[in-house]
Amino acid sequence: MTIRSWLAAATAGLIVAGTLVAAPASAADAPYKVLVFSKTAGFRHSSIPNGIAAVQALGAANNFTVTSTEDAAVFTAAGLSQYQTVVFMSTTGDVLNDAQQTAFEAYIRGGGGYVGVHAAADTEYSWPFYGTLVGAWFSSHPAIQAATVNVEDRTHPATAHLGATWTRTDEWYNYQTNPRSSAHVLASLNESTYSGGTMNGDHPITWCKTIDSGRSFYTGFGHTEESYTDPAFRSLLLGAIRYTARRVDGNCSVAAAMQGESFVSTGGVQIATHAPAVGGRTAGYIDNGDWASYTADLTSVRGVTVRISSAGAGGTIEFRSGSTTGRLLGSVAVPNTGGWETFRTVTASLASGTGPLFLVFRGNGGSLFDVDEFTLTR
Repeated sequence: MTIRSWLAAATAGLIVAGTLVAAPASAADAPYKVLVFSKTAGFRHSSIPNGIAAVQALGAANNFTVTSTEDAAVFTAAGLSQYQTVVFMSTTGDVLNDAQQTAFEAYIRGGGGYVGVHAAADTEYSWPFYGTLVGAWFSSHPAIQAATVNVEDRTHPATAHLGATWTRTDEWYNYQTNPRSSAHVLASLNESTYSGGTMNGDHPITWCKTIDSGRSFYTGFGHTEESYTDPAFRSLLLGAIRYTARRVDGNCSVAAAMQGESFVSTGGVQIATHAPAVGGRTAGYIDNGDWASYTADLTSVRGVTVRISSAGAGGTIEFRSGSTTGRLLGSVAVPNTGGWETFRTVTASLASGTGPLFLVFRGNGGSLFDVDEFTLTR
């Protein structure tokens, strides 16, 4: 074999080997250190070794070194200072004592990073700061099954490689609270595509936030051993690590939800009462051609998430700039959700524009759907 042929073959082999870590874009990162912490005081996931191995492989290909431990003694100011981010790999239960909690909180608030994977949400229930850090605590889960994931933010480095939807098999956590009001949701579950979701149609599964100078990222993915050989999931993990380690930036600002019933003006829409709605009320009694306007900053808008319910025909929501016939920024299809008290979340991409924002409702006939709340993503 000639030297040229050998080099070509070697290069091809490296490309094939690199597909599992999907990492060439971050090869120029300045070197850094990552701590993977996998102590469990409750249920122990069999996928923990797979998760550690995946992070180690990502590190080898992306210029960071990995230390894995179940010894909480590393959680001191000096021990944590050498790491740019800490991955809680399916930790469970009470894993840190009071002094270790104090050191970790100071590390995060001072600019450290945190990546919580799957059962990290089943950890430290009695420590309020950890609840803020992880975003939401575990409540329950159904059997492992396939579900459709709605990717709400396709610009963040952890999710930019994904399509608008992603069908995968995992163990789907329900959470005690909805993190949307305090975190930037990157991906959510379509509860109509699997059995056992209990979050009334608005089911975040991956999110991020900032806490003082620190960065936090959580994903509910990662129960199964197979998750850690999935190139798409490994790319998500890599993006989370790079984001929290400050090797790349991403938008994790919390967008304020706008209530459907808080319209400035309307044509045909009335306020309806539904106990499961946020605040107990929605924009309802919506017929074809009705509209509602809202005061909203439409600059830098990229998408929208809408919480809706329908026992009627469903239809379409048009998002328009300036008037009911103004520039169409985008639209979202609204299905029949099975009842007026059954809420689901639907998402769509939007273009930016100038306010006010007009929602124009289309469909066949009357009693199309109700709008509980919507959030513009930027």
